[in-house]
Amino acid sequence: MSAAPGLVVAYLVNQYPKVSHSFIRREILALERHGLVVQRFAVRGWEGPFVDPDDQREHVKTRYLMQQGVFALILPMLRQLLAAPSRFFAAFRLALRAGRRADRSLPYHLVYLAQACRLVGWMRASGATHLHAHFGTNPAEVAMLSRVLGGPRFSFTVHGPEEFDRAEALKLGLKIEHAAFVVAISSYGRSQLYRWASLTAWHKIEVVHCGLDRSFHGHSEEATMAPTPRFVCVGRLCEQKGQVLLVEAAHRLARRGLVFELVFAGDGEMRADVEAAVDRYGMGHGVRITGWIAAAQVRSEILAAHALVLPSFAEGLPVVLMEAMALGRPVVTTYVAGIPELVTDKETGWLVPAGDVDALAAAMQTCLQTSAEELKKMGRVARTRVLERHDIDVEAAKLAALFKTAAPA
Repeated sequence: MSAAPGLVVAYLVNQYPKVSHSFIRREILALERHGLVVQRFAVRGWEGPFVDPDDQREHVKTRYLMQQGVFALILPMLRQLLAAPSRFFAAFRLALRAGRRADRSLPYHLVYLAQACRLVGWMRASGATHLHAHFGTNPAEVAMLSRVLGGPRFSFTVHGPEEFDRAEALKLGLKIEHAAFVVAISSYGRSQLYRWASLTAWHKIEVVHCGLDRSFHGHSEEATMAPTPRFVCVGRLCEQKGQVLLVEAAHRLARRGLVFELVFAGDGEMRADVEAAVDRYGMGHGVRITGWIAAAQVRSEILAAHALVLPSFAEGLPVVLMEAMALGRPVVTTYVAGIPELVTDKETGWLVPAGDVDALAAAMQTCLQTSAEELKKMGRVARTRVLERHDIDVEAAKLAALFKTAAPA
């Protein structure tokens, strides 16, 4: 499986490992199966907690730019200034440019410069020949500055939706200009990057899907659903996921006499709001919030459900949809971003307009009234489709080829 033997790639993430970043861990491990050496770097994330054993193992392999605080960045910055003053001041000017009319004030961008100085030293010591950042936010800026400081060529993956909401403030166009290439996770994501890149830089933008590891290929269709019809919603409890509207839709179904359960597998800043909605609608008897749980527990919750429901207002392309489909479960979700590229309405699940509680409730009711045999059939179609499009080893091979092309001769 070795596609680029001996190639050393550095990965930079703002927070790693993280329960919601399992797709990055899968990507790194798949690249290693392809023969690459991957060095893990993160800005923060050393404090955990790590509920997943795989994340615990990744934590040990990761070095953190901010673990010793801001003062630990001063010495690497002084070394960089003395060793290559012209490069340092070029990076300094670029940091000033990135900080102009940005969503974060100038001192943040000077800290990014200091982080880049430290990262360059670490990459030289590790022999990294390419740097890849996940997300077009501060990791991409640190990667860009490290390149100007004399570090290796860099690339970054944009997931959305936050990057698209703040593209101008994040200087996405500037980062694309300096990058060797940029990865979008869907055709929709690529189209959004086209909006902020110059026409001459469009050729840099590639589509590489997030992938599912081989454990999803061995799924047995015989996995038992809960005896009472159940929906599961997996993910961070936040404004963009629409979970409060999901509680309202569930309330409408309950008033119609439909019997079912609803599980929120996750946690987040809007947990109190979701719990308040559950109380307001008197849904406490049929709704459960698990908090953050390990990947194996998420898998169990999906397999116990009749369908996964994700009523998002904004997305990139949610990995949890891929996981549910790979496990043979249809999905109820919205017509946003890259989702319609994966989910086919009435074949692999149901697509509804974002923010439309009536449509969401109607789709959930249709799911509840669909026979078990038909749900299994939809699940089989969903599984076939997602495994064809989102095999992690296939997608990692694409990424490895891009790294090899971008690496110096």
